[in-house]
Amino acid sequence: MSRIAVRPYLVAKDAEGSFRVTVRTTRLNSQGYPLVTSTMLDGGFPTATSARTYLRDTYQAQATDIATK
Repeated sequence: MSRIAVRPYLVAKDAEGSFRVTVRTTRLNSQGYPLVTSTMLDGGFPTATSARTYLRDTYQAQATDIATK
């Protein structure tokens, strides 16, 4: 199991061609291993740039907090 911290926001392209945003929360269990919970937000964005802009405006995310896939 990897202990590398994941970025809290993921922007990924779905099968329909729109970009979806996933918010990930990381917590540690009693042995110190990370447990990641992912929640995909409703709705999509036409471009990855608009999804990143939404994250910056809504969640005050920094560029280093956003992963793309």
